[in-house]
Amino acid sequence: MATVVHQELVLLGRVTKPHGIRGEVKVFPYSGEPEGLLQYKEVLLSADQNSSPLRYRVQRTRVQKKSVLFQLENCTSRNQAEELKDFEMYVEEDQLPELGEDDYYLRELEGRLMITEQGQVIGQIHGIMLCSGQNIARVRSEKGEQYLIPLVPQFIVSIEEDEVRVSLPPGLLEINCK
Repeated sequence: MATVVHQELVLLGRVTKPHGIRGEVKVFPYSGEPEGLLQYKEVLLSADQNSSPLRYRVQRTRVQKKSVLFQLENCTSRNQAEELKDFEMYVEEDQLPELGEDDYYLRELEGRLMITEQGQVIGQIHGIMLCSGQNIARVRSEKGEQYLIPLVPQFIVSIEEDEVRVSLPPGLLEINCK
């Protein structure tokens, strides 16, 4: 355990419980893809948004069903692992893997305008949720209306620097507003 960090952090998942007697922790990945967590050599854990995250070196990882088991340096007993239960796991932004030309991180969509293929401004994306294995954009219009729009390939027309163009099924916005 050790260093306090003050850089841009990216939330990866949450420690759900200890695993075994040697200090491993079980982490639920918010991305829904456990394999994505296997590459990190250092992670940061924080009890809540008001706490400074603490850096841990990763000694070993392995996938177990939809979670990842982490053996962290200086976490060698079940009691130590139990103290990390419900902590959020982060990495520094510069530790994220490089993406291909047409790839993007969902968090990069926050703050962009969502616009229909016909040019209708739906609103600004204010968050991304993972619901039942599907990513959902929380969109707020200028009038304060809230929309939940699935971020599925068949709806996304293009992703530009400041906007996301979508082609939505008829009626989706009407049932979504309220």
